[in-house]
Amino acid sequence: MTLSGRSFDPTRPPVSTTGPVVDYSLARRSTLEALRGGRLATTDVCDAHPELMRAGKNIGEEVPAPCPVCSHETLRWVRYVYGDDLKHNSGRVVYPTDWLHELMANYDQFTCYIVEVCTDCAWNHLMRSYVTGRKFAGRPPLRERKQQG
Repeated sequence: MTLSGRSFDPTRPPVSTTGPVVDYSLARRSTLEALRGGRLATTDVCDAHPELMRAGKNIGEEVPAPCPVCSHETLRWVRYVYGDDLKHNSGRVVYPTDWLHELMANYDQFTCYIVEVCTDCAWNHLMRSYVTGRKFAGRPPLRERKQQG
């Protein structure tokens, strides 16, 4: 249990090994609200690239929730990594998940993006991005750094 009262969320990156984290849940909620309000068409939000669909279907992590658009149980998370240090690995899907830990141990800094995709209706949305790598290994959480001065 964290101080906020929320339980541990395995989808979030470990705090001690990451730099800045950007959560796109408000943008997701706004997009879904616009869809339900008729300001967006389903074709505007269900437009996943074929490669993202293929990655979601074959190697994406199952999401324990139904798709917010079609309500099917086919929602997946796909992780991508980008960074100059990664060279030929930049832009690749992280699979298996252990590979992310290997990248974090071998490269100074890169960005990881978690994308939500439904393999039935092609809904997709960027869920979270965070900077990670050796540069951030063993770094205390921001709250602790502020307390230390």
